[in-house]
This record gives sequence, structure tokens and C-alpha cells, in this order.
Amino acid sequence: MLNWIWLGLILIAVLFGAWNGRIDAVQAAAFESAKSAVNLVIGMTGFMIFMLGLMEIAKQGGLLVAIARWLRPLLCRLFPHVPPEHPAMGAMVMNMASNVLGLGNAATPFGLKAMEELDRLNPRPGVASDSMVLFLAINTSSITLMMPTGTMVIRDQLGSAAPAAIWVPTLIATTCSTVAAVAAFYLLRGRPRYALGAGPEPAPPEPAAAPADAEGTADVGEPPAPMGLTQKLVVWGFAVALLAGLCFQTTRLLAENSPFETVKLISKDWLVPTLVAALLLVGVAGRVRVYEAMVVGAREGLQVVVRIIPYLVAILVAVGMFRASGAMELLVRGLDPLTSAVGFPGEALPMALLRPLSGSGALGIMADILETQGPDSFVGMLVSTLQGSTETTFYVLTLYAGAGRVRELRHALPACLIGDLAGAAGATVACHLFFG
Repeated sequence: MLNWIWLGLILIAVLFGAWNGRIDAVQAAAFESAKSAVNLVIGMTGFMIFMLGLMEIAKQGGLLVAIARWLRPLLCRLFPHVPPEHPAMGAMVMNMASNVLGLGNAATPFGLKAMEELDRLNPRPGVASDSMVLFLAINTSSITLMMPTGTMVIRDQLGSAAPAAIWVPTLIATTCSTVAAVAAFYLLRGRPRYALGAGPEPAPPEPAAAPADAEGTADVGEPPAPMGLTQKLVVWGFAVALLAGLCFQTTRLLAENSPFETVKLISKDWLVPTLVAALLLVGVAGRVRVYEAMVVGAREGLQVVVRIIPYLVAILVAVGMFRASGAMELLVRGLDPLTSAVGFPGEALPMALLRPLSGSGALGIMADILETQGPDSFVGMLVSTLQGSTETTFYVLTLYAGAGRVRELRHALPACLIGDLAGAAGATVACHLFFG
């Protein structure tokens, strides 16, 4: 699908530019967009490396394990047909814990392992079980507690005065998408079109033993060692001092602003420094050698940056040519009356349509919109929030269905798309609430 979209953008741009006399602008946009894409990646490299280094510190400090253990009781209720000690449950727990922390690279291997193990429990091979469908619905709409680092870095690179301002709207949007996707799963599974056909999904027998495999996906690991006196003094001393500073500044801001404005100012200036300090303290509490762990994560960050360069160049050149030809302006002008009626500006529509198809493509369109509309404009805030509100639905379904050897997805696609729609609606409402 993305192949045809990318090809169509370029061919339409050339034809449209040839007919309306803008072919020179199309040519100039191809060169300028390629240059802008590389400059954008260079600018975002430093902070991306730094943040992924911090995430490695937190992971080694036990944050992933802690969230996984917190999620396990909830998942046991949501997936009653998966035995609590089965490797499928361990893989799902680790996948969702990784998604909650925004560790997409770590989440994918756990997700593939989960689908493989769920296939072993599936009484109807080739047809997605209820457990598979629900797992896919949650996976494509997962709540993310951490700030969307890549989006924040791009916003900062393009001159945003508040790169982290989208964190709370993104959290609201992902919550809406997850709740809607799970609700759609329960509402649709009883419909004749999606029914399994022979009554409820049978519960598989409890396995006698389910040892962890070589990848460790059957269990969530051991918690970190208890803190020593030095670690306790550092962690609690810093936390108390920071909390006291936050209370003092909040009191000062409340004397000059409304409570809502105070929350916006605090989220604008405090989120990034507080997050950095919190992740470091997780490492201290887990007795991690923080500098060495930082370097390990930073190497991964550099690899991520290198990987996204071809995707950004390809999509930004195509979008730049499409915009320069005048075709984008015509598309937006035609759709804007419909989308604006529900508070969704037409300029953000290309991003919303491409997001379920391609993460890299949507990232490129978001970067183009931020550059042309401004990162702190309403449209800029909205597309930034949309980037973090849902997953690349079709990619995830294709990848995970292959791992689970599923040919018939039943109601997985409708549930996931409902989650995408709810995420876009939640992002729109949240951005209107926070940014006007």
C-alpha cells in the first residue's frame, strides 16, 4: 500500500505541476526536501541518542520488570483462556510493558513471540482466536506513558518553544484509542460475521511446566536488588528536594495564573528535566552503572537514527513535490469543510490517513507539516499528537498475523481501526482543550 501511495504522490506531483505551470517548483522542492530531510535527522540525532541511553538505564534498573509485574494481574483477567504461567502470557506482559514505556524496538520481538505461543493454544489454527484478536487490538492502540521522544526531538529541531507540550494530549489520545479498541473487541466478537462458530473459545489445559525459553519471554525476570543506604539517600533525598521545588514553583504560578494555565506551564518546563532525573534515579535504585548503561543505549539510538534516514528522505521528497505542485492545496481545500466541521483541520488529514499504514511515512509528513505550518501552531500540535496516538495498524496486523500463522483475522481489523479513529478523535479534543 505504501509503495502505491509514494509512487502516486510523485507521479501526481509531476503531472499536476506540468499542467498548471509549477514544474519548476516541483523540481526545486525535490532538491530542497532531500536536503531538509538530512538536516532534520542530523539535528535530532543528539537528543535521540541521549533519551535512548536513559531508557537503557531505566530498563537495567528494573523499570520494565516492575511495569510487567503490575500488568500481569490485569492481563490474566483480559485473557482468561491463556494460563497465567504459559509462555504466551509472559511474552504478552513484556510486550505491553515495553509499549507502555515507548520501547517499540523491544516490544516487537515479544509481540511476535506472543503470537507464536498463542497459535499453540489456538483450537482453530489459521483463524484468530479471541485472545489473538484482543492482543492485536491492544497492541495497535497501546497506552504510552513515556513522551514520544522522536516527535519531541523533531519539534525541538524545528524551533518549538515547548517540544514536550504534546505529552499529556498524547496520553489522553492513547487512552481513548486503547479503551475504544478493547470495547470494539467485546462488542464485535458476538456478531455472527465474526463468531468462531462453535461456542466460546475453549480454555486450554494448564501446562505442567512452562519454563522460560532462551529469550526469557515466559517470565518477566527478577526484580532489582534492594537499595543500599547510599542509594536510598540519593534517591529519596533528590526526590524530596525536587518535590519541594515543584510545590514552591506551583504555588508561585497559581498566584499569577489559573489552575489550568499552571498545569500547562508546569508540563511545558518541568516534564523533560523531571523525566531525565526520574530515569536516572531508577538506575541508581537498581544499582546500575549508569554511565556504562547510557553508552549501551546510546549506540542503539545511533542505529535507530541511521535506519530512519532513507525513509524520511523518500517520503519528504515525495510530499514536498506533491505540495509544490499545488495538488496538496487542492486536496486540503476540498476536504477542509468536512473535517473542520468536527474540529479537525484539513491540513492534518494526510497525516491521519497515512498513520495506520506507515510509521516512517507518517513521521515524514508530520515533519513536513511542522516545517510549513509551524511546530507550535494548532495543526502542528495536532499532527504531533496524532503521531504518538496509535500504531501502524496494517503493518502490525500483517507482521503479527504471519507470526501466528493466521489467515482469518475475524474482527481484529475493525477493532484496530476503531481504536485508530478514537485516537484521532481523542487527539483532536485534547489539542482543542490544551491549545485552543
